[in-house]
Amino acid sequence: MRSFRSEPILWIHLAGLATLPIFLLLCLLFLSVGEPLLPVWMELLLVAVVGVIPLLWMQLRRPFYIFGILGVALKPENLTEQQRKILCLINTKLNRLLALLAAMLSIVLLWQLYQVTPLMVNVASFLPQWRSLALLMAGLTFLASNLFLQIPVSVARVLVTNDTEFAAIEPLPLEKINQDFTILGVRVNKILPQLTVKVKTEE
Repeated sequence: MRSFRSEPILWIHLAGLATLPIFLLLCLLFLSVGEPLLPVWMELLLVAVVGVIPLLWMQLRRPFYIFGILGVALKPENLTEQQRKILCLINTKLNRLLALLAAMLSIVLLWQLYQVTPLMVNVASFLPQWRSLALLMAGLTFLASNLFLQIPVSVARVLVTNDTEFAAIEPLPLEKINQDFTILGVRVNKILPQLTVKVKTEE
């Protein structure tokens, strides 16, 4: 029997966590551009609204459909029974709680970034010193950082599920996939090859 942990898409999304520091660094760079136009709390609120709210809303209402990458998504009707079980684990109250905790962590990180912006002023001096544009770019890069935090957290929840619990899950009905998940990208018949990993069972 092939283990559900052999789904390549799970590991690709988990590896996305490695890009988190890159986007946080870019966010820090843009926060360091120009002189503040608004009170600190207001600038941070603007960046947080752009960077946190859209993804958090998505994860709480209709979670990201993980069987998609780089602008393409696997057609729901082509999912295996095992893949539809994985979707059941993505759309749970526990995952919503994890999404909320991840959002809170990202806001703490944003505050920490703001504290070190004075150290980056010279580094950011080569950029146009337009504060309003810089705040917009900070919000967008912070949004990207949240994407590569929220999705890996959601996937990690799947990977730590024990085999007994997974075996007991009923596959998500096909008609509920479009209803319950946010599917982004062009829908295709196949994205990645399946890995064949055998799970030893006790005789």
